Amino acid sequence: MEVLKLLQFDRNLPLHEKNVFYEWKALFNGSLTYFKNSFILIVLIFSGSISAQNSNIFEEKINLNVDRFTENPTAENLKKLEGFDKNISHSINGLKDKSELLAFVILKSNLGYYQNQFNKKQQAISSYEKAWQLYQKNRLSNYDIIEYCLKPLGNLYTIIGDFDNAENIIKQYYYIATQTNNLQQQYAAVLNLSNVYQNTGRINDAIALLEKTIRSQNLTDLQKGNLYNNLGTNYFLTTKFNKMIPYAYENAEKAFLKAISLLEKDKSQHMALANTYRNLSKLKLQRNDAKMALVYFEKARNLFNKNSSNDPRNKSEFLFDEANLFFKTGKLKESAVLITQIFKNLIPSFDNKNAELPNKNLLYADTMLLDAFDLQAAIYTIQNQPKKALECYGLSFHIEELFQSLLVYENSKIISQLRNRNRTEKCIAIYESLYQKDNQITHLENAFLLAEKTKSAVLKQALINSSKQSTLQKKIAQQLQNESNLILKEQQKGALADIVKINNSIKKQNELMLQLKQSASATESNPNSGIILSDLYAKLEKDNAIMVEYFSGINKMYSFTIVSNKIYLNSFNNNTHASVKIVQFIDFFNDAYTITNSPADYNKYSNMAYKLLKLPVNSAYKNLLIVSDGLLNFLPFEALITKESATTNFAKMNYLLNDYNIGYQNSAQFYLEANRAKRNSVATVLGIFPIFEKTPFELTFSKDEMQSIKEKFKGKYFDNSGATFGNFKNNANLYSILHLSTHASSGDIDSPASIKFSDQEVMYSELYHLNIHPDLVVLSACETGIGKLFKSEGAMSIARGFQFAGAQNLLFSLWKVNDYTTSVFMDLFYKNIKENQSYIEANANAKRDFLKNKNISNAKKSPYYWSAFVYYGNIENPPSTNYLLYGLILLLGIGLFIGLKLFLSKKKRRS
Repeated sequence: MEVLKLLQFDRNLPLHEKNVFYEWKALFNGSLTYFKNSFILIVLIFSGSISAQNSNIFEEKINLNVDRFTENPTAENLKKLEGFDKNISHSINGLKDKSELLAFVILKSNLGYYQNQFNKKQQAISSYEKAWQLYQKNRLSNYDIIEYCLKPLGNLYTIIGDFDNAENIIKQYYYIATQTNNLQQQYAAVLNLSNVYQNTGRINDAIALLEKTIRSQNLTDLQKGNLYNNLGTNYFLTTKFNKMIPYAYENAEKAFLKAISLLEKDKSQHMALANTYRNLSKLKLQRNDAKMALVYFEKARNLFNKNSSNDPRNKSEFLFDEANLFFKTGKLKESAVLITQIFKNLIPSFDNKNAELPNKNLLYADTMLLDAFDLQAAIYTIQNQPKKALECYGLSFHIEELFQSLLVYENSKIISQLRNRNRTEKCIAIYESLYQKDNQITHLENAFLLAEKTKSAVLKQALINSSKQSTLQKKIAQQLQNESNLILKEQQKGALADIVKINNSIKKQNELMLQLKQSASATESNPNSGIILSDLYAKLEKDNAIMVEYFSGINKMYSFTIVSNKIYLNSFNNNTHASVKIVQFIDFFNDAYTITNSPADYNKYSNMAYKLLKLPVNSAYKNLLIVSDGLLNFLPFEALITKESATTNFAKMNYLLNDYNIGYQNSAQFYLEANRAKRNSVATVLGIFPIFEKTPFELTFSKDEMQSIKEKFKGKYFDNSGATFGNFKNNANLYSILHLSTHASSGDIDSPASIKFSDQEVMYSELYHLNIHPDLVVLSACETGIGKLFKSEGAMSIARGFQFAGAQNLLFSLWKVNDYTTSVFMDLFYKNIKENQSYIEANANAKRDFLKNKNISNAKKSPYYWSAFVYYGNIENPPSTNYLLYGLILLLGIGLFIGLKLFLSKKKRRS
């Protein structure tokens, strides 16, 4: 039961560096050969038992075709079996006999197994999914569905990066194995789940799960050996991106050596031992001990060669480790030769005599191919062949797009996108060096377009797909999200979580996911094609705006400044020395007193951050649009100090706010497409004001805020007990401005961002399917723009929830805001909107008016109080209520009337 609780970790996935996965087949008791032979035997026995029970001809026909194929499993015969499956699949809906249905399950499971063997992973996944769907829907039994369907399906999901589905399947069969007291399958689930946690960056979760299992379970030496190998791998990963974990190298090496001592007791475990020695080789290589790295690799090679059943992917993984070893030791030619062999193994039709790289049309979603292309690109870069390196990376980007098309869940899509970041940074660096050589602006444009593709890519695609989904698809997607929310809420209860309830929701999720996959295949949109730069230039000129888009890499922070139909590229090292300046500035907003207690320090460190960020100066443009990245998502640019001064008067400091109206966007594409939304000429407001009277959460000045908005705009206003989530949902589509004055939280490692209504607290993901299209959403609450941060994709915040639901223009906060000053700011903001100012201008002027207000004390004019609210959205022109224009039209009309009257009068006199 303790291990079962460990399987309920938070599903909101944190950052990770790299997808690392060791083929599941080598880690279980029973290799692929054992699985294959056992499978054939079970099929024969089972088909014989069915025949003995007078099964019908249809069932016998299925079993006969399966038997024929398993006797001679070739690629040609696999096509015949797939053809047979396709021909009879239309009959499945009419079947009621359970033995016939089970024969179908066995057929699909066999197909899945051999499709995977012949490197047809997506077809294999589809076959396994159909087998599981049939087995579950018809409540079949007398078949080891875990061993022959769910385990391989879960591991295939992991290989393609579909981590949410992998976690769901693994947790489901762990639950089944627990109910049936199958210790072997429980162990397999733990091993596989630790791989999922490892791949999604949840290293601490993986370590906790593995160590708990090793201590608490009655395991064989072989099982413990495999668990120790995984444990070592997770400790090894902590050495790459978290230097704060003590003794990470030592713990990793200790775990690997322990694994070897256990695995050596079973002479048949060549692959498991080979994997462990390969891991030790990587560990030594990272510690610059090339000599020992080679020693351990040779041991791995000897063991690997003893296994005659290695499939092309296994061989390619081994070749890649060897190629990487050559690369790290400076043997580039030897490394390139092995990479070519990997391409030949994974793409049999590839002929390197005619081309150095495989054709784009031959590629498919496989992490091994990704690793091979990236390593080859690194070789080309060192060999000073930048164009070939870019070609290689381009093929990797294509494979990532193929991965995206296979995924359903948001978390998995985000993690898949994160792999693109390192690759994108390397491409930008190449384009920067090319520009420095030949001064061709196309290099900067290409670099910008690559960076732009990483910006909120998952959110972009979700909005595109949502616009094309049928009513049924939207309903299934909403139900799927609801089940995810139920699981997360139950998991937040910790030790009190209801495991049965979680399992039921996971089971329901799996059913809905398969339904969505089947219905979405025909309507799923192609990957986003990007933007047209000429359109971006024209819109910025029309809006009198400059755009600065950032890309935060591992080595450098890049900024693209787009102004006057040109792109300029700046960069600075993203090392500790530079990034600390950004962190020091953001830290001033942790509480209300840091700035007021030391205005001189604020002046100093804010100006340091300003200089580092390379923002445009002395510009004739009125508006500045920021596309942030990384920690910059939490930085209030308008509060930056452009020129240091000794004043302690906050109203007189030299803020960037004095130079521009500042707005923000998720991406340049969001900005370009925002002109589709037209601001209503007569604004109406839906106001939500829970107030929380007579509770510790009371928002005293929220009443004043509501009254102030009421005086300016018609609408519907819910306060106190009326400010329910239900009332908000039922009215949200009827008003042009949605205003929520309440409490919100950015969440933490275990809890997602949330917002409070009078009757419940709502997670950001519960807002996804509201399907709203307001002119503006105002989130007058704490931390509504803060949440778990994914570079490029942004924060998983309340603001994201509203964007996902369809809102394009938003005003939200970056930290905990003050009740009183918020009400004052909102009064000024809505006053400016009433005066027909654009939203970006209304926000900027509200801040300027706040600083000029003589009724506000100097302490309350600290940037902490006025710069919390940032505007994300379009720089739109206000609706046409221009009284000067109306006056001109009226004068013109009067002139025409007088002219007509004079003309008629003259005509009358002539007659």
